Amino acid sequence: MEGRATLLRLFVFAATLRLSSAQVLRIGGIFETRESELVSMDELAFKFAVNNINRNKTLMPNTTLTYDIQRINLFDGFEASRRVCDQLALGVVAVFGPSHSSSVSAVQSICNALEVPHIQTRWKHPSVDNKDTFFINLYPEYTAIARAILDVVTFFKWKKLTVVYEDSTGLMRMQELIKAPAKFNLKIKIRQLTLGNQDARPLLKELKKDKEFFIIFDCSYRMAAELLKQLSSMGMMTEYYHFFFTTLDLFALDLEPYRYSGVNMTGFRLLNIDNPWVASTMDKWAMERLQGPKQESGLLDGVMTTDAALMYDAVFMVAVASQRATQMTVSSLQCHRHKPWRFGPRFMNLFKEARWDGLTGHILLNKTDGLRRDFDLDIISLKEDGTARGIVEGGSRLTKRWTKIAVWNSYRGMNLTEKSSRDKNNNVTDSLANRTLIVTTILENPYVMYKKSDKELFGNDRFEGYCMDLLKELSNILGFTYEVRLVADGKYGAQNDKGEWNGMVRELIDHVADLAVAPLTITYVREKVIDFSKPFMTLGISILYRKPNGTNPGVFSFLNPLSPDIWMYVLLACIGVSCVLFVIARFTPYEWYNPHPCNPSSTLIQNNFTLLNSFWFGVGALMRQGSELMPKALSTRIVGGIWWFFTLIIISSYTANLAAFLTVERMDAPIDSADDLAKQTRIEYGAVRDGSTMTFFKKSKISTYEKMWTFMSSRKNTALVKNNKEGINRVLTTDYAMLMESTSIEYISQRNCNLTQIGGLIDSKGYGVGTPIGSPYRDKVTIAILQLQEEGKLHMMKEKWWRGNGCPEEDNKEANALGVENIGGIFIVLAAGLVLSVFVAIGEFIYKARRNADIEERVSFSTMMEDLGISLQCYKDIRRRPRPHSRASSACIFCQPKRAAKTEGGRRDSST
Repeated sequence: MEGRATLLRLFVFAATLRLSSAQVLRIGGIFETRESELVSMDELAFKFAVNNINRNKTLMPNTTLTYDIQRINLFDGFEASRRVCDQLALGVVAVFGPSHSSSVSAVQSICNALEVPHIQTRWKHPSVDNKDTFFINLYPEYTAIARAILDVVTFFKWKKLTVVYEDSTGLMRMQELIKAPAKFNLKIKIRQLTLGNQDARPLLKELKKDKEFFIIFDCSYRMAAELLKQLSSMGMMTEYYHFFFTTLDLFALDLEPYRYSGVNMTGFRLLNIDNPWVASTMDKWAMERLQGPKQESGLLDGVMTTDAALMYDAVFMVAVASQRATQMTVSSLQCHRHKPWRFGPRFMNLFKEARWDGLTGHILLNKTDGLRRDFDLDIISLKEDGTARGIVEGGSRLTKRWTKIAVWNSYRGMNLTEKSSRDKNNNVTDSLANRTLIVTTILENPYVMYKKSDKELFGNDRFEGYCMDLLKELSNILGFTYEVRLVADGKYGAQNDKGEWNGMVRELIDHVADLAVAPLTITYVREKVIDFSKPFMTLGISILYRKPNGTNPGVFSFLNPLSPDIWMYVLLACIGVSCVLFVIARFTPYEWYNPHPCNPSSTLIQNNFTLLNSFWFGVGALMRQGSELMPKALSTRIVGGIWWFFTLIIISSYTANLAAFLTVERMDAPIDSADDLAKQTRIEYGAVRDGSTMTFFKKSKISTYEKMWTFMSSRKNTALVKNNKEGINRVLTTDYAMLMESTSIEYISQRNCNLTQIGGLIDSKGYGVGTPIGSPYRDKVTIAILQLQEEGKLHMMKEKWWRGNGCPEEDNKEANALGVENIGGIFIVLAAGLVLSVFVAIGEFIYKARRNADIEERVSFSTMMEDLGISLQCYKDIRRRPRPHSRASSACIFCQPKRAAKTEGGRRDSST
């Protein structure tokens, strides 16, 4: 008995040696094994870490790290409890593993009771309360990863996505994303993979049918490898799909079979491969793994997974912490005694208070629950050009396969890398250079036409036209090859009442084609289901109609320069002016003169402005001829001057407009605009069925266009045509006007001089290259189109295909008849002159009447009345002039006396 007691005391003494003088430090590992593997990856990483750390004598110069490994079956919590008690009895400073939640809970409760650190490197169910425990988990905290996933979704501007998860824990990891739609306007579908069945093709087929192009997969890397194979077999590894895998081991998968697929794939990477020490450690791991048994399929040969790196960091953290611990001893602990390790809290604080740098970056544990909340994640995107398989010296092997586009931090969020910002679009160009694109188009002159040739042509050589030249230029710039296919139903693309599309738009939606290079109009409704490049041609809707017949000037075309109203006003003005001139000439005394100037004593005076002479004066001035009648009085001269000014303007305007009316051939067009079409029903009009022009009138809210659509929809069988060719034939043969794009009208009218464009543009729009929504090619095609525009090649191509034989140029600017609003002011001037002349004549009459009264010594009023009566005798043009009472008449010495004037037509002086 004494011998046994002595042995027990020696054993306890050896177990309580101080670490400062101890040579061995033991750690325990409990690992679960699968049926498909002899040794788990966690166990391999555990052993590799211990051996690699022991080789580093500078890290632990006086200590050798040893381990005790226990293997258990999955979901065996009781066995895990028994094995951890065995390890604690041996005196371990920390326990690693297991990975399954039921086993973790059992081991954690024991370690918490005995105050021994329990270290985990796998995702842990969040329902277990970790506060005030001896639990440490180096796996990034799940809520932080959920925030990272949400940030990635917002970075890529996804508005519609599908989440596919493997088990119920995936829903917990996706909580932040599932709650996001209300805030970020997301549409999220959630689907689950069939448990226990790795065949996901039925689900993938459904996703493909529903056109779900943005998919997040929450699954293990083993399932991810299977999914990639099945995605490839389903034809979903194309550039239109974007897959995001939440597993941290996406970078470790063998993606060589999908090297040239062009698929968009994004994931997280926790390993800090940019660190030389990390790269060196990964190379040592790779060399060791390549010498051992082959790893499970799906992973690159010799690659270190995230779980392996986390296990290495956990062992490394224990080794460093042990060197920082002073005066710490290790005791053998018994589960049934519940006596804790007295140095456990102190050792645990060393983990929580320190900051570590490991293979997975900076490690900082939360002091309350021991979780890793502060960490960096590399957001990596698969390069379009792929990589070669195999191991390359150094850490550069992985960067050849993946591009780090951003770094996400649990506190600072996402930060784009400088390289990804600079080379954001380079990968698209690389992918285009290695791809053959399917191009859908439609026969439409001069955009796409069959090439005329004596020999049979095949493939792309069958076609020519503007769009074919544009496609060739795009191919030269971007480096892709292409295959041209005509759209099956011969339509551009429109939406029916059920929301279904047809034509080229449908082929882009269904990903039957990669590009649509055709006269495809960019519209709002199409932009919602497909993407467009910047327009390569701008245009608008106009009217194609037969050229109206010309009308030659008639016999009386000389009257055309002035409107009928003006001619009538001129005639009335001439009559009015003549009458006013006659009255004023008789009214003013200065137009009465002595017809016998050699006989000053003659009592007869005469007025030349008879009624006929007044008309003759007016007509002579209007015809720019003299009448030999010269006004003498100021009032009559005012009338004559104003009339001459009036006739000057009228005749000059008439002469200026006459040449245009006699030389321009007037076009008798029944319609001049869309308003004219809408107001009549004799001329039928329409557009191409299911085209953008038809959609414009169908969706328009303008009353005129709504009225036109009502007319077209009521006559669908006749108003709407199948294509432009049919519509042009109808325009030529029937009374039909076709609404179509102005560029097409320009091309047609250059080759058929009987057709022309009526009116201006109804709207403004453009032709663009169509791509499926979310296509990576759109931006590059846009840049190439802008380059062609700046170089002038788009204009050169249009000149090449639009220039025809040429029709005689016509002057569409017909001279318009002058109306009242053009020269009405001259009538105002004329009226003002007439009124002025009347008042001047009255003044002259009064003034002269007073003079006569003074001469004849008569009462002025009676004299004026007498003179007024004589002046208003329209049939007399001779009267007596007033003679002084005391003055004798004297004979003229220069002339012979003449016979007295006839009594008729004159009057005598009162003194005779």
